[in-house]
Amino acid sequence: MFLQFALRKKRGKRETAKPRFLVLRRRTLTVGAALLAALVIIPAMAAGGADLSDGGPGLMFIFLVNVFNGMPGGRVIGLVFFLCVLFAGLTSLVNLYEVSVEALQDKLHFKRVAAVAVIAVIGTAVSLCIQAIVSDWMDVVSIYICPLGALLAGILFFWVAGKDFVLAAVNKGAGKPIGAWFYPLSKYVYCACALIALIAGADLGGIG
Repeated sequence: MFLQFALRKKRGKRETAKPRFLVLRRRTLTVGAALLAALVIIPAMAAGGADLSDGGPGLMFIFLVNVFNGMPGGRVIGLVFFLCVLFAGLTSLVNLYEVSVEALQDKLHFKRVAAVAVIAVIGTAVSLCIQAIVSDWMDVVSIYICPLGALLAGILFFWVAGKDFVLAAVNKGAGKPIGAWFYPLSKYVYCACALIALIAGADLGGIG
């Protein structure tokens, strides 16, 4: 995976429009998987006597393990599940690190392998240092950093960049241009919702 990430070639600039049914199918599967996970994990928590307001890694590594242990062939299913989780994490890591790697390549003129190595070392060091506070850190990320990032991104994209830039960006590669409703809806409603999420999360200790 590391070598694949390090030696991966840059994709061309050519964009192709995805058929609408593929986008709809992907969204349907995503929502369906989330609902199915909720229907599995919540009864498992209740059966285990856990507080249903609990969250964090325990949902996957404690309560879901109990579900697998109670299933016929649960060990095999659990092994496959956690292997899928491992690969999902690795592939997500590629996307998350890509921005930092590209920055080292563009700004400091690093070779790709060297840039990947530097970011990998930094990421590993940081992850080891925050093991003791990972739960609290993830609360900070989900309650404060994510809504704040969404708000700042919305302000920069919709308020600072301007309407022409926004419409050109969102319609790039689209088979059918997005209507004029998109810009005012995103500029006002999206940014307002991000601000509400930030304030409500800080006041209530999280709203997720």
